[in-house]
Amino acid sequence: MKFSGKNVLITGASRGIGAQIAKTLANMGLKVWINYRSKPEIADALQAEIEQNGGKAAVIKFDATDEDEFIKGINLIVDSDGELSYLVNNAGITNDKLALRMKTSEFTDVINANLTSAFIGCREALKVMSKKRFGAVVNVASIVGEMGNAGQVNYSASKGGLIAMSKSFAKEGASRNIRFNSVTPGFIETDMTHGLSDEVKKTYSDNIPLKRFGSASEVAEAVAFLLSDHASYVTGETLKINGGLYM
Repeated sequence: MKFSGKNVLITGASRGIGAQIAKTLANMGLKVWINYRSKPEIADALQAEIEQNGGKAAVIKFDATDEDEFIKGINLIVDSDGELSYLVNNAGITNDKLALRMKTSEFTDVINANLTSAFIGCREALKVMSKKRFGAVVNVASIVGEMGNAGQVNYSASKGGLIAMSKSFAKEGASRNIRFNSVTPGFIETDMTHGLSDEVKKTYSDNIPLKRFGSASEVAEAVAFLLSDHASYVTGETLKINGGLYM
């Protein structure tokens, strides 16, 4: 994969899909900035793994929902490396509950963590990337942002908003040669899905045309493509990574 930039910030990168994105991009030659909010030992272990494999990595702590912290984090990266080439907004939470029982605070907490944080990242990235008139952003959304899901009104709203927001940022960033795209993973093998029983997994898999869950590596490769020069004429798009579950 070919890249014209030299570094990437990945929010929520210490575990799961975010960690795999970090490892994949480091293997492709980018310096990865591993953002985490808590448990520094996990982020430090990921940095060590990347460096042991010959990659470049740095750990950066901030809460992506805190505007001041996010801005300071990006400024730190620019002060250190002279630029921010790429951003992956991956940080997010879930708080599943039927809408009839969901408190407004439970709705807005998920919106803030998944959507508002990404807005802050996209806005600040647009500012710093505009100085060199180059950059690319990928927002990690979800299949439920496209098709909805019972018990996830807050999560689906946040991810659907992320898809729409990416398109609007793409229109604003295009004249500055800054691209914004999103990916929408379906059922992916992560720590969360590992807790499901084989019976439940089979029930889900039977509804997927490819008859299996996806891997974090498959999501990471898609993110890498959208960031790379191979997608230099792709902006405002949503790349589905769901095995055909939603087309």
